[in-house]
Amino acid sequence: MTKTNEYLPRHPIGWKYDLPLPTEEPPQSFNPALLPPTPNQINNTYMEVSRATLSTRGLGSIGGSITLLLSLLINLPFIYDSITNSSEINIGFILLGYLFIIISCWAIIPYIRIDLELPRDEPIRFNRSRQKVYFYQYRFDRISVFSRKKWGIHPVVYDWKDLIAEACSVYAPMGNGGLVENVLIAVRKPGTDEIIDRLFFTHNIEDGKRYWEIIRLFMQQGPEALPTFVRPPRDWDNDFELTPIRRLAPRVQWPEAIDRESRTDPTGDPT
Repeated sequence: MTKTNEYLPRHPIGWKYDLPLPTEEPPQSFNPALLPPTPNQINNTYMEVSRATLSTRGLGSIGGSITLLLSLLINLPFIYDSITNSSEINIGFILLGYLFIIISCWAIIPYIRIDLELPRDEPIRFNRSRQKVYFYQYRFDRISVFSRKKWGIHPVVYDWKDLIAEACSVYAPMGNGGLVENVLIAVRKPGTDEIIDRLFFTHNIEDGKRYWEIIRLFMQQGPEALPTFVRPPRDWDNDFELTPIRRLAPRVQWPEAIDRESRTDPTGDPT
């Protein structure tokens, strides 16, 4: 999703309900069997949680490349034959072939590019000391498919109190139908109910609800109030469980200034 200067709809497509607001009291107990995956990092200052906007890597790059190649192979012979074997060049036929190729590239290349350029992790840092949230956000533009400015990592920072977690579900045309669920994070303009940005959070509503409760507990009461996670934090830069296609994805590299700010309190102390 590309951020604009215009306000976004109050509710996204498929909106079901809002999760508890950041200021609402979090639960005091958790079922250990229902805990979300262990956050990447937890200390007195901030908590970093993992995020991946693509649930499956490889489909866009491999499937898109095959589809694009097939469209070229199908159309180029017709264009070549129209030019070389016809006494009168069929300009309309040639232009139609070129148009089909251009449309195919415009429609498919974004999926290939996203699959190849999206980082192996897109973490969110919740800084309790500053009461701010730092999103390692990948932006893209389906219109400007070759743009460098409109594509890539553009971290954003918002006040914790301005966030709204939204549970959404829609039926998508997947063969004989399929339910797509996710949790999004909407950002309000300070002091208003106008939505200025909306960012992906989780692919599953239940996972999103569990993570959101853990985050609210951390932001309000600190790491001491959190339950004990069973597994250690996952190292996304050197994780042997990553699939081969995910190992090829770029590593997380926060801009230096945001990296330092997101890990420290207002005095610059990291703990």
